[in-house]
Amino acid sequence: MFQRDVASARSGIRKEVSPERRILSISFVVSGNRYEFEDVPAETFAAFKAAFAKGRYFNNHIRNHFRYRRVVAGNDPG
Repeated sequence: MFQRDVASARSGIRKEVSPERRILSISFVVSGNRYEFEDVPAETFAAFKAAFAKGRYFNNHIRNHFRYRRVVAGNDPG
């Protein structure tokens, strides 16, 4: 079960977390691309949620730090 936490439109990022599966799902509003990042600790999700600059936090602490997969439309488990 994913818990949704939609960021402001200014950030251009929507995020969801599945704590029991440790998956962080991030959708980029402009491109429509969605990615699921695996084994993301709850602390990382909380820090991302609290970050003033979501894009900067994503680039510095999530991107290239966790295994991920792109979710293709129609193949969305949520």
